[in-house]
Amino acid sequence: MLQSTSPNQPCYDALVVGGGIAGMQTALDLADQGYQVVLVEKEASIGGKMIALSKVFPTLDCCSCITTPKMSAVAHHENITLLTYCDVLAVEAVDAAIAEQGESVFTIHLRKKPRYVDEEACTGCRQCEYACPIDLPTAFDLGLGAQRAIRVPFSTAVPQKAVLDIENCLFCGKCEKACPHGCIDFTQTAQEFSIGARAIVLATGYELTPVGAKAEYGAGQLANVVSPMVVERLLAPTGPYGHVLRPSDGKEPDSIAYVQCAGSRDASLGIEYCSRICCMYAIKQAMLLSGALPLADITIYYMDIRTFGKGYEQFYQNARAMGIEFVKGKVARIHEDEAHNPVVRVELIDDGSRVVEQTHDLVVLSTGMVPAYNPQELYGVAVAEADGFINQPAPNLAPGRTGRTGIFVTGTAAGPMDIVDSIVLAGAAAAETAAYLQSKKLLVSGNGHHVTPEVELSYV
Repeated sequence: MLQSTSPNQPCYDALVVGGGIAGMQTALDLADQGYQVVLVEKEASIGGKMIALSKVFPTLDCCSCITTPKMSAVAHHENITLLTYCDVLAVEAVDAAIAEQGESVFTIHLRKKPRYVDEEACTGCRQCEYACPIDLPTAFDLGLGAQRAIRVPFSTAVPQKAVLDIENCLFCGKCEKACPHGCIDFTQTAQEFSIGARAIVLATGYELTPVGAKAEYGAGQLANVVSPMVVERLLAPTGPYGHVLRPSDGKEPDSIAYVQCAGSRDASLGIEYCSRICCMYAIKQAMLLSGALPLADITIYYMDIRTFGKGYEQFYQNARAMGIEFVKGKVARIHEDEAHNPVVRVELIDDGSRVVEQTHDLVVLSTGMVPAYNPQELYGVAVAEADGFINQPAPNLAPGRTGRTGIFVTGTAAGPMDIVDSIVLAGAAAAETAAYLQSKKLLVSGNGHHVTPEVELSYV
């Protein structure tokens, strides 16, 4: 850890904001080079979206098997300080021309939300969870299952520390009595503190287009029209049911349809770009559903199939060979019959633009990617006007660089991409951050003060 002007303010080489796969990989790459890294995650566990997925395309490897070792490596790396359940409140820049060696270039103000559990003493034994009488819809399983008011966020969470939902707590004291280490603390409050960092890497990730964005598709009103993340949880080995069941009645679906471009390439939503991953995750899920439900009919309604990556076209052809039906058509609207079966009204492009209605047991909307966070106000970096993702001034030469010196970007904070590209960009962002930090070390004159030689100008 570096020196700081404030005795109460620790200082690090780099702050990574976001604990998804890109943020974790960037932190590990920097830490392996000897830099002191602090990783800040707003949720109670790192892992991001990837830890909730079933398998990755096109290899169909287990997502949890890939992500969990990364999470553990981050938590146990000697050069990484992990701060979960924390929000960044403000970022202040320090004038690099007057900063002394070892001082931060940025001062970051953080708020740690209360878990109402002593993190140092908690062992993750879950005795408090077993004793709690309150069942709530589980956030990790998107409301498909149940969780206790106090619980470890999910089975592979890192850190394995309980968190209490104080808004739904009865204050019955059962968790407090059950805890063998006296960890429960109902008096905890949010703690605000500051740290210093010489560089910042934004790995703030993405969100999916809200499934209810297109009212004509009925998501949010029709129980059996669902988002792709719901299917991921149904297919995952740690899922809520251990089987694929439709939400309305628990029936095993015999007919499943995917509606492509349900949240991308749509001017009416203000999302005119292609999210890149939608075709591939739909094909992946269709193949997994075909294995889980061998007798089910699976149809994918698409406008274009975009298989952009290595091995992706063959993956698509394998799906066709498995019997998955690909129908080129534009879905106009979805309603349901008296049995709550979704009825898809679609224009068949390859059949003379004929309009038909097809009934399915379950419909999945292939929603796209939108930015999870706008960093302009807090971090002073520009975002692209067209899509809201962080702007990359030189995407081909320096894809991890933003328009502000000392702040970098990685993963889907920079734009829609799959897991492979997120990891590649994480490596690029780590390399550019390391080069920047190395250049800052060279900005020290003999008297211990920073100067502005050509090395900084050439970097900027």
